[in-house]
Amino acid sequence: MALPRLAARLMWSQTRRLSSLSTSAALRVQRPVTLPLVCVAQQRLQYSTGQKPPVPPSSKPRPSSSSSSSSSSDSDSSDSDSDEEIDGRKPFGKRGTSPIWQKKMRTYHRVMDVNKDGTVSWDDFKDMARKFAEIGHLDEQQQQEFIQQLKYVWENNWGASDDPYCFITEEALLTSMEHVVNTKDLAKKTDKFLPYLFKAVDYNASGDISVDEYKLLFKCLGLSEEDAVVSFNSIDVNGDGTITLDEFVAHGKDFFLTEDEARPSKFFWGPLVA
Repeated sequence: MALPRLAARLMWSQTRRLSSLSTSAALRVQRPVTLPLVCVAQQRLQYSTGQKPPVPPSSKPRPSSSSSSSSSSDSDSSDSDSDEEIDGRKPFGKRGTSPIWQKKMRTYHRVMDVNKDGTVSWDDFKDMARKFAEIGHLDEQQQQEFIQQLKYVWENNWGASDDPYCFITEEALLTSMEHVVNTKDLAKKTDKFLPYLFKAVDYNASGDISVDEYKLLFKCLGLSEEDAVVSFNSIDVNGDGTITLDEFVAHGKDFFLTEDEARPSKFFWGPLVA
């Protein structure tokens, strides 16, 4: 009998303690804590339909420090935490809003839409890899590395997976790339796949390519020779008739990260869409 009386006394004491609290305090004690749920399938659907998923304030991309690396792809002296525009690049958190940048991303979408059906899927990426393997000058190991780099681009820059039913519209790409260019670690890797495009058409491994080799590059992408000439003449800044690997990669990365309409890199993938 002692145990029931003790339990009753404890319950009476707890009830009295709660009744002494203010109404708001009592509610805080009794209110359950709920956690937000993230539905990956819903996000994938939003990407495939072109809808922009809502971004809560706490999840907006923020500048973050990263360790230094000896790789040129992972280092970028122009990417700083300054609030000023540096070398044509806006500060993190303010990128991807200008009309010229959006026009460039729409052009990029058109280029990567290899089968020209209006959307980009993993099949487009695989088709592009196959064309570079057949027409280009990549050995078997380089081809496998190229596919892995394309997979990284597809999953991290395009916000997708190798799901054959995932189709990326222009608007979905704009949403994903805006996140990429405002996230330091992702922005540093926008050029990871570019060396493979270059090496595929650099037949003598000289480290530079001519306009004819550049035309072959655009042929692999399903683009015209005319577009290739426009792009080549634009990024051949010194006018020596050749483009080195370093120049190619630098202009390719500049295409994604800068929003200055005067930059020659805006024609990296050919004339911009109307």
